[in-house]
Amino acid sequence: MHVCHLTTKIVFAFALAVSCVMASGCAPARPARTSEGAICGVGRTGPLSTARFRALMETIAQGWNEGDSMKSARCFAEGAIYMEPPDLQVYEGRAALYAFFGGKEQPPIPGRMTWHHLLFDEAQQVGAGEYTYQGTRRLHGIVIVRVDQASGVISRWREYQRASPLTWDDFVGKSKF
Repeated sequence: MHVCHLTTKIVFAFALAVSCVMASGCAPARPARTSEGAICGVGRTGPLSTARFRALMETIAQGWNEGDSMKSARCFAEGAIYMEPPDLQVYEGRAALYAFFGGKEQPPIPGRMTWHHLLFDEAQQVGAGEYTYQGTRRLHGIVIVRVDQASGVISRWREYQRASPLTWDDFVGKSKF
């Protein structure tokens, strides 16, 4: 598929997710101040609120930013699927994600994850976020996730991203909000 058509489809998918969330009345919330275990499913049951979703996503970013692979991996279900379509990256299960995030050796230089926007539809337990990840290269992207209602952790992670040396503000240009 031509890159322009793929980019158009990605932008359309994110716009659709945003409209769905906004139509549901779910507004972005401030991070919840709760324990890591409660955020990442330990002892947790039932669907997440918007505030708890934001805290879940912030915990994943904190783990990456601190080089703490386990902190991030705990935020995913045992059978989670993490992918960049169409199968550019595919990881199945928390153990595979732990290894991908750096494992017990930890990444030599932690990455830097910054969320620009996080949205969550409480009824569907589906969320989306725009981000910048700085590791060996800078990536700007969009992720759509499904939260497992029973455990309160991520069961599906689907990301679309593009490498760019630009800052977030320069990357989004006139479309910034």
